[in-house]
Amino acid sequence: MSEPIWRVELPDEAATRALAQEVAGMVGAGDLVTLSGDLGAGKTTFARALIRGLAGDSELEVPSPTFTLMQVYGAEAFPIVHADLYRVKDPSELAELGWDEAAEGALVIVEWAERAGSALSADRLDVALYADMKRGPDYRRAEIVGHGDAASRLIRLRGAQNLLERCGWDDAEREHMQGDASTRAYEMLIKPDGDKAVLMIMPPRTDGPPVKGGKPYSAIAHLAENIRPFIAMDEALIAQGFSAPRLFAADFAAGLAVLEYLGDEGMVGEGGPRPERYSEAIRLLAQLHGRSLPEEIAFSGGTYRLPHYDLDAFLIEVELLLEWYAPHILGVQLASGARAQFENAWRALLAGPVAAPTTWTLRDYHSPNLLWLANRSGPQRVGLLDFQDAVLGPPAYDLVSLLQDARVTVPDELELKLLGAYAFIRKNAEENFDVAAFTTSYAIMGAQRACKILGIFARLDRRDGKPAYLAHMPRVKNYLKKDLGHPALADLKAWFDQYLPLLFAEEAVA
Repeated sequence: MSEPIWRVELPDEAATRALAQEVAGMVGAGDLVTLSGDLGAGKTTFARALIRGLAGDSELEVPSPTFTLMQVYGAEAFPIVHADLYRVKDPSELAELGWDEAAEGALVIVEWAERAGSALSADRLDVALYADMKRGPDYRRAEIVGHGDAASRLIRLRGAQNLLERCGWDDAEREHMQGDASTRAYEMLIKPDGDKAVLMIMPPRTDGPPVKGGKPYSAIAHLAENIRPFIAMDEALIAQGFSAPRLFAADFAAGLAVLEYLGDEGMVGEGGPRPERYSEAIRLLAQLHGRSLPEEIAFSGGTYRLPHYDLDAFLIEVELLLEWYAPHILGVQLASGARAQFENAWRALLAGPVAAPTTWTLRDYHSPNLLWLANRSGPQRVGLLDFQDAVLGPPAYDLVSLLQDARVTVPDELELKLLGAYAFIRKNAEENFDVAAFTTSYAIMGAQRACKILGIFARLDRRDGKPAYLAHMPRVKNYLKKDLGHPALADLKAWFDQYLPLLFAEEAVA
């Protein structure tokens, strides 16, 4: 199969800079970008725009490395190496430049890359620029070729441009938005008239190694494998009258969607959760959970059947505590007997919630994924994001996600007040709503989610190099301690007291 090629016409220098900004969105630490083209073809313009975009500094001084051979920039996310190897006669000279040390973990941008021989990775993005003086002094043509791992990313980049042209957003300025703990990426689209939209980039998930029964973690936990579940739930929530972002266009194969921009006003103020906004989010859940909702959804991409939040999914999530938090944060390696007792305690606890009636469980219904839309009314004032991993599960799960928010402290009195408000709405609408059973399920789901989050935050730190999430661990531990105080969780609490007493100790590192 031949490498993908993207040919782009660049009528002026601004178009060259814009192309560099697009490329900036698909490269990162450890990647290689090679530049070629005749003198005056625009390599310096392209490289300067690419480096400035990655560094987030439009005024950054980016001199040509023609005489220094190599220039290193300490960008916030990863270092950037810009090299010009024209004066290198033999690849062995790279060692004298300290090439290996400078390039480790960096994005490397190289001009005259052929002088490096086999010292450069075969996985790379080649950008060739050609001048066309017949069409104007600033007219350029670019040919971008993806090799190895860069090929699929180039296909997505090219697909994004085609998608934007198709839905009339190709004239928009594109700004990278802060991402989350996932592999998804987002760009703000800003038209010349100020109108805004969001480009969501959600490439198909690559299966990880098998962890149980020959299946990877993502399959057992029912995590979205591609963009289809997001779009299906997006359209389904809008059909139910809720404020999910409208879909303008999508490329299912590439994992791209252009979505309505719902704004940036959240649910939290300087003093913490805004009670009136959280109250509306509670009413939204009560409305949703009181409805008869389909398991199979018809949407613009066909049909989608929501998976069940089954016992295996719940268990693989709580086991993250044993796999990541216990050994890497507490320094505790648990023996097989302790692990078996942990699983048995959870099996007994989860039997009730798994067997109970289910609803659409959005799964990440918490402050980072909720927006406040003041110009709308009722529950429509709550904008919904990040629901691609939705399942059919216990109603209490999303309530716990909101009221035991891992990133925001919800005071105990506010949690109890909102929990009571939810139960009142449900009981008032459904005579058979069992408040006691629901509060038990709430405690179980709270403990389950806390165990999962502690494991995920430890994994983000140790495996993915994202230590910022460690700051939230004390809050999550407090939630877990509170949930374990429910009488129904007595056996699980006894397990923690015996095997992980350090988790709640004051001196525990978090």
